[in-house]
Amino acid sequence: MGSLDLPLTGLVYIDANCLIYSVERVEPHRTLLEPMWQQAQDGNLTIVSSPVLVVEALVKPLRDGNTEIEMQYRELFAANAVRLLEASYGVFEDAARIRADTRLKTPDALHAATALRAGSALFVTNDDDFRRVEGLPIVVLGDLLAEGSQV
Repeated sequence: MGSLDLPLTGLVYIDANCLIYSVERVEPHRTLLEPMWQQAQDGNLTIVSSPVLVVEALVKPLRDGNTEIEMQYRELFAANAVRLLEASYGVFEDAARIRADTRLKTPDALHAATALRAGSALFVTNDDDFRRVEGLPIVVLGDLLAEGSQV
């Protein structure tokens, strides 16, 4: 397994899968993401995302009636462990353009637009589709996991 190279400065944007892997302790992704959370807790970087993250994270625990996981997400949001960036008209317009150009799904286009508009130094995801977004400084967790399997 490779390691997640974090920027020394700037915002680190996370897609919903990163939060889900961490809260729901999905291995080996959780372990790969742990240094990012530690750096944020130490005040060395800021983890950000779109408010659409709230919808993506809460749907499954709400559907399943899993109040324990639901509360863990709510506590993270209340503690601002992930700073939710503004969902302005401009972000939605940018998302429409990204969606038209790349055929990303609407939530993913919103993530990409939000990250680009915020000038994120790194976009962390496990979704290859984000590679289609020009100018997005992306790292795909699956690539890091594959690094360790290549001998």
